[in-house]
Amino acid sequence: MTDKKKQVSGVFAPMVTPFRDDRVLFHGLVANVEKMNGTALAGYFVLGTNGEYKSLSVPERLAVLKTVVQTRAKDKVVMAGMGFESTQETIAMTLRAADEGADMVSLLMPHFFAKKMTPEVLAGYIIAVADASPLPVLLYNNPSVAAGVTIKADLVNLVKDHPNVIGIKDSSSETYKANLDAAKGRLCVLAGTANYFLDLLKNGGTGGVLSLANVLPDACAKLYTLFREGKIQDAEALNGSLIELNHKVSGSFGVAGVKAAMDLFGFCGGVPRKPLLPLTGEQMETLKQSLSKSQFAR
Repeated sequence: MTDKKKQVSGVFAPMVTPFRDDRVLFHGLVANVEKMNGTALAGYFVLGTNGEYKSLSVPERLAVLKTVVQTRAKDKVVMAGMGFESTQETIAMTLRAADEGADMVSLLMPHFFAKKMTPEVLAGYIIAVADASPLPVLLYNNPSVAAGVTIKADLVNLVKDHPNVIGIKDSSSETYKANLDAAKGRLCVLAGTANYFLDLLKNGGTGGVLSLANVLPDACAKLYTLFREGKIQDAEALNGSLIELNHKVSGSFGVAGVKAAMDLFGFCGGVPRKPLLPLTGEQMETLKQSLSKSQFAR
């Protein structure tokens, strides 16, 4: 693999965008990055699902990206979510991401016209962006937030030989194994959840973008290190604890749960941007109990 593909390994935090009264808390974002800079995370995935990027205006997206790039430690890789509905806008924003200092861009597939998004149409989109992009391109498979549009092995096979397409972040338990097989030897594959992160590593994946890394960056990074060092029994034990907690945080409560857990663990999570709502008092108590009973309790 090329040096660029080696960047797509390890654990990445899918950065949240902290809000208060629907305004971005840039000081909180800076504080989060500064704290995570001291961990073994490989880097940051900015403007993804956990970042609520669809709820941000374009100027806000660029400001969030700029803030993370300027604050990150030199050894941390920054991926920028730049998938838009049109090829033209995606290319334009990819160029802007390069100007802001991102290391690579991530493309959530277009999905407004979901029924028309055939493998051939999506391949044309990906290749056009990859041709024009000064940055390496990472595909982002998350049908749960893309109207069911799914990156499957047939699409991977159509684009995997492009020199500027370097990998895929797969957040679908139904496709990651087939996509791993299709990508083998050509693309890096990252898990989009802690739920099958270790299994993906065992089957040739290179890392993960884990929402729980916003709350427990050290523990998530340690799991990757244990696997790389061949300490599989220790990795299995830690993996079980992380999966259990992941179900109780993002699995139960989504982005609002991740943000609330971050606040409890000394980060700045803030609240989601409306129309998403923060946790209710009852939900917060449930979350607190789950965290206090875990081995990671503070």
